[in-house]
Amino acid sequence: MPYAYETDGAAIYRQSFATIRAEADLARFTPEEESVAVRMIHALGLVGLEQHIVFTPFMVSEARLALAQGAPILCDARMVSEGITRPRLPANNRIICTLQDETVPDLARQMGNTRSAAALELWRPHLAGAIVAIGNAPTALFHLLNMLEDPACPRPAAIIGCPVGFVGATESKAALMAAPPCPALSVLGRLGGSAVTVAAINAIASAVE
Repeated sequence: MPYAYETDGAAIYRQSFATIRAEADLARFTPEEESVAVRMIHALGLVGLEQHIVFTPFMVSEARLALAQGAPILCDARMVSEGITRPRLPANNRIICTLQDETVPDLARQMGNTRSAAALELWRPHLAGAIVAIGNAPTALFHLLNMLEDPACPRPAAIIGCPVGFVGATESKAALMAAPPCPALSVLGRLGGSAVTVAAINAIASAVE
């Protein structure tokens, strides 16, 4: 017997977001934050994720303004950079991932750190006013925070810090949100990842759900 299932893409879309809004506790979010949180929940298929999503005040509006003004998006992993929906970007924004740069392995050895962390050193020329999207490596988020301890380091416009995992993820995100160096968004605890980070970027890039 053939399986019976919904085949209308628009209906699937509507029903999915209606289900999230019916089941998730979104009351503490502003309308702008809610639109981002809903897409993050959708990306993981996990109602309950909203309990772990945190924003600094005006993060969404500040990030949207930066994108509208042409800010680049700096990504810690190709899974993040490749997931961004280019047509949604308001100013043909550059998407930069330096992890595969040929200089990164040697730089990581010199630093005594991971390649994900070392790749951020190549962000310095692009960091001022940028949107940072870290969805994979806790070491990248920790290193970014260390970089920003230096007053001479250029400041990003906003940070989406959602690395995932069992070692350092919880701690790096707690450090980000304890003393945010700029407007920030995170998923506290072990949860996170490239998909939820991409969902946040795509939602911020478009004011339309």
